[in-house]
Amino acid sequence: MNLSPAYLRWRDDVQLEGKLEGKLEGKLEGKLEGKLEERREMVENFLRARFGSVDEALSAAIAPMLELPTEELTRILLTLSREELLERFPRTTK
Repeated sequence: MNLSPAYLRWRDDVQLEGKLEGKLEGKLEGKLEGKLEERREMVENFLRARFGSVDEALSAAIAPMLELPTEELTRILLTLSREELLERFPRTTK
C-alpha cells in the first residue's frame, strides 16, 4: 500500500508534536517538583534552626504547610510556637 506524501508529512508532524509536548510536560513537572522539594527543604531547615530539630510531629506538619501561600507560610514560621504549629497542622492518621 502506498501512502500519500501529504499523509506521511502529516503523520511525521503529529509524531514530532507529540514528542515535543511530552518533553515540555516532563520539563515542567521536573521544575515544579524541584521547586516543591526546595520549599520543603527551606521549611525543614527553618524549623530545625528555630526548634533545634524536626521530629516526626513537625515533619508531618510540613506537607500541609507547603500548600500555603508564601506570605502566610513565612508569617506562621516566624510567629507560631512549636505547639501552635502542631495545633494548626495536626497529624492525620490514615
